[in-house]
Amino acid sequence: MEKTLELLEKLTAPVGVSGAEDNIAAVLTELLKPYGEVTVDSMNNVFCTFGEGYHFLLDAHLDEIGFVVTDITDDGFIKFDQCSRMDCRFLPAYEVSIWGKKEIKGIISTLPPHLQSDEDEKKAPKLKDLSIDTGYSKEQLADLVSLGDKITFKRNFTPLKNNRLSASCLDDRSGICAILMALDKLKNLPCKITVMFSSQEEVGTRGAKIGPFGKNVDEAISVDVSFAYTPGCDKADCGEISKGAMIGFSPILDKTISKKLVDVADKNNIPYQCEIMAGRTGTNADVISVNGCGVKSALISIPEKYMHQAVEVVDLDDIKTVSDLIVAYITERAGEMNA
Repeated sequence: MEKTLELLEKLTAPVGVSGAEDNIAAVLTELLKPYGEVTVDSMNNVFCTFGEGYHFLLDAHLDEIGFVVTDITDDGFIKFDQCSRMDCRFLPAYEVSIWGKKEIKGIISTLPPHLQSDEDEKKAPKLKDLSIDTGYSKEQLADLVSLGDKITFKRNFTPLKNNRLSASCLDDRSGICAILMALDKLKNLPCKITVMFSSQEEVGTRGAKIGPFGKNVDEAISVDVSFAYTPGCDKADCGEISKGAMIGFSPILDKTISKKLVDVADKNNIPYQCEIMAGRTGTNADVISVNGCGVKSALISIPEKYMHQAVEVVDLDDIKTVSDLIVAYITERAGEMNA
């Protein structure tokens, strides 16, 4: 697990808010170079292709949740809006970084409880009522920050007990980690692999909409995170952390591949759980499946607690089960196609 932890630390360090993914794209370009030709398209999708034969696409998104600077007030506070859906109830008093000409640290404003009215105590603050305090004046900020600059939560990387990790942007750097861990075992199989680390998933799966075009893939597997049960959640809507890969079943996903993933997991004693969705999955699989003339698509997810917050939590063993399942599935499918 030490190597997995080291890889995740490297993957979660670079900033990559949707639409500003250059830093993480550069890191992934270097990590993929040992496996094959690496290209980056105009939307910051990162690709690596190797091998020949039946063609598999492995996808995980590289962007992360964040905010954008919308205004600087006369008294030096930064106004902002979200770049992806977030629970605004937990924002007051959070530490953030504004990525202007340099990293500027700040605190999201909060009203002390002593000054709150009875009505204030009953409601969550709206985003438009919050500001970021950096200590700078408006004049000082004018030289450092521009409207449209991106904002992230303070970076968090905290190993927990029982192989669990709390970190920023585990959605979906943990999915990227699972794919990277599989590549050494996939590179010598009799098939063709294209890795796509896609951009702008958090603002509408935009990178994955165009990324596979012209690649002529035969089938695709998207790797993302999904909800792990915590108190207050409906267990029917969640998987369980530490119980293995979540294999998706949905009208959008190819049922033959989903069933095959279950069979392969059973055959290889890989822990798994089934995730049943009535319609859209909310992941890149939705758009990859209708790219071009259509792509047979599957979804494997990593159970994650506290999604779209600064303290997301995963189990390193779950990431390994996803990686192991990808390897076992493609190994068997490649053998079938070459029989």
